[in-house]
Amino acid sequence: VQLQASGGGLVQAGESLRLSCAASVRTFSSYAVGWFRQAPGKEREFVAAITGSGSRTYYTDSVKGRFTISRDNAKSTVYLQMSSLNAEDSAVYYCAAGALAAATMTSYHYWGQGTEVTVSS
Repeated sequence: VQLQASGGGLVQAGESLRLSCAASVRTFSSYAVGWFRQAPGKEREFVAAITGSGSRTYYTDSVKGRFTISRDNAKSTVYLQMSSLNAEDSAVYYCAAGALAAATMTSYHYWGQGTEVTVSS
């Protein structure tokens, strides 16, 4: 499974951005997908996850109500819609695929290369 994250960029505080994670696998619906982020000097942290069917989603508390994870299995793509962005959201965002939608990195076997999000205040 290969994952390609895209959509990062430089935005102003309060603006929105949508990240995409495209997978090169025919059985994409078999995989849960998670988004993680890593800011400079900090550990990688969980952001959001979605089950293979898309029926369940999970978020870390700091993004609840601002970020929405979704997927289009026909396009083998997962999205992370981010709104009301603030400086604390600045990080490299990674998508990952695995068997279970979870908040732990060890639950995911495949990782994308990351896309950088910078929020200026």
